[in-house]
Amino acid sequence: MTVALKQSTLAHLPDNVAVPGYDRSALTAGILHIGVGNFHRAHQAIYLDRLFNMGLAQDWGIVGAGVRPHDRAMRQKMADQDWLTTVVELDPDGDTARVCGSMIDYVDVDPKALIEALTRPDIRIVSLTITEGGYFVDAETGGFDHKHPEIIRDSENPDHPATVFGMLIAGLVRRREAGTPPFTIMSCDNLPENGHVAMQAVIGLAGMISSDLASWIKDNIAFPNSMVDCITPATGDRERALLIEKFGIQDQVPVVCEPFRQWVLEDNFPQGRPPLEKAGVEFVANVAAYELMKLRILNGGHAAIAYPAALLGVHYVHDAMADPLIAAYLERLEMNEIIPTLETGDGLDFPAYFNLIKQRFSNARVGDTIPRLCLDGSNRQPKFILPAINDRLAAGFLVPGLALEVALWCRYCAGTAEDGQHIEIVDENAEQLQRHALLARNDPPAFLAMRDIFGSLPENPDFAAEFAAALKSIWKIGTAATLEAYVEKENTRDHLLRRSAH
Repeated sequence: MTVALKQSTLAHLPDNVAVPGYDRSALTAGILHIGVGNFHRAHQAIYLDRLFNMGLAQDWGIVGAGVRPHDRAMRQKMADQDWLTTVVELDPDGDTARVCGSMIDYVDVDPKALIEALTRPDIRIVSLTITEGGYFVDAETGGFDHKHPEIIRDSENPDHPATVFGMLIAGLVRRREAGTPPFTIMSCDNLPENGHVAMQAVIGLAGMISSDLASWIKDNIAFPNSMVDCITPATGDRERALLIEKFGIQDQVPVVCEPFRQWVLEDNFPQGRPPLEKAGVEFVANVAAYELMKLRILNGGHAAIAYPAALLGVHYVHDAMADPLIAAYLERLEMNEIIPTLETGDGLDFPAYFNLIKQRFSNARVGDTIPRLCLDGSNRQPKFILPAINDRLAAGFLVPGLALEVALWCRYCAGTAEDGQHIEIVDENAEQLQRHALLARNDPPAFLAMRDIFGSLPENPDFAAEFAAALKSIWKIGTAATLEAYVEKENTRDHLLRRSAH
């Protein structure tokens, strides 16, 4: 028998499904979360659910919110099931399911409704998962992109904003006028120093509206940095069928994820916070080291396997990890070029973390897909790959493996796999990427000419030469042969280095 997920049906779910052990009607709001996607529901919402099950922090319920048209469909589906979500952890040792009840409401997807919700005194934290590309970062300077058309529009219409940051500012202005203490803004996106990036977006836009407003925000609003981690694939027919067949639940928007999650957070919450440390959150003085480790080793590793796998027709991440050439490329790239860009200290063991990442990538139960990893490259590459290139070049080292990763992305953006199959480039800049990638087949610098992505990096002659050589090789002898040549060369280099050490 299949049970449709609702508050009234929780008692009828099978015994192998964990359900909230607390009275959801007694929860009150404390957090407004913008961007209610799979990751948020597999990560932050679960930490709050754990607390509530302990009988703690029940004045920190989550109110969902969204600003994009597709958020309306999500809101309706979640409303139909009383804001409940089934989260299935896909473990090789056995899948588990729990119904998460930490979300208690979802604001109408309308700017006026969101701004009104932001003025509520009980909302003390506003958290964000708005994707890496949602922060208006200038690719050339790394600062705030004050020339973006959406930002200019909001700066000229501060009472009718269309961006997340315009709405946050409007809500803060109204709280200031009413004498209500301001909320803390907590980014949960995969960005280096995500709190700082959120701060520069809010203050940057505020400064275009009023210098006094920008100064007030700088002096009064906290933007804690955080590192968040849990591999969470997209939900499709496979996941919905699994939920019905294995757990007997009909959930319109279930979430599947790996049996691992991590949250490292800076303790900077002037208006208070839930005792998240009791639910497994790590509060540390220096989040940046954890952030950088995760962004470069895990997210950079995802990028490294994504594009060769896509070109070779591999669909699942675990199958990419089972491919000897892709796995060897990842190993050499991480150990020889990515991990050396990380500073030792803070008790972090980078090789051990990389070994954990390899195990997580290889989890066949998760069923994570290569197309998901290839999404939004124009926003992800500047966050996960290009900073490592810049750091390594600045230290006086070459970047053959990282340049190869960029070349593989370029070849992918040409829009065909090596067997001729069409590749759909899912990216807001897809047309620009494909146009430059096709030009680059005969003129490699054409791809690097996109300064909104690469900034001044192409001006480095070593990187430009290594990229051109890698791209020419991919087009001439193919992805597999190019990977093999890189791995053999790196293995020979490592062997010579070991010999010289003796």
